[in-house]
Amino acid sequence: MTATASRQRWLVGLSLFALYLIWGSTYLAMRFAIEGFPPFMMAGIRFVIAGGLFVLFLRLRGTPWPNPAQWRSSFLVGGLLLLGGNGAVAYAEQWIGSGVAALAIATVPLWTVLFSELWGHRSSRHEWLGILVGFAGVGLLSFVSAPTCAPAPPAPWRCCSLPPAGRSARCGANACRCRPA
Repeated sequence: MTATASRQRWLVGLSLFALYLIWGSTYLAMRFAIEGFPPFMMAGIRFVIAGGLFVLFLRLRGTPWPNPAQWRSSFLVGGLLLLGGNGAVAYAEQWIGSGVAALAIATVPLWTVLFSELWGHRSSRHEWLGILVGFAGVGLLSFVSAPTCAPAPPAPWRCCSLPPAGRSARCGANACRCRPA
């Protein structure tokens, strides 16, 4: 193995470790953060800090300042992620455990493959295997201990305000018979 290949292999391993650590702790960190902040405020603060650090990083690397079209696109995507993605998950984590939230979000690759099948893209056996192994791994980690849920929110907010994956987790939490967290 050459020095370059060895270095690349080491960087891939380091990158995967960082991904597992950062992504894996996101939902647990959100669970703790919503104890001190309202869910959407917490998500907004998180987005402003992350976005600011990212723009600073790019500017230090010499990347030009975004143009108005790029800012519009960024605000659109960021708003959708804030209201329909991480914000909705943080909202749901008031009543469901972080493991259940992670499991619900782990269904996103499954939905992506299913919808891509509808549009004519045939997924390989390796892709299906990877998705199933990943989903099973998250499920195993999420349910090592019994899942917990808190009392359900007021009726109008039970399932209508969450995206499909979050809605599934929320409805599952409504159906589970466990003590409040």
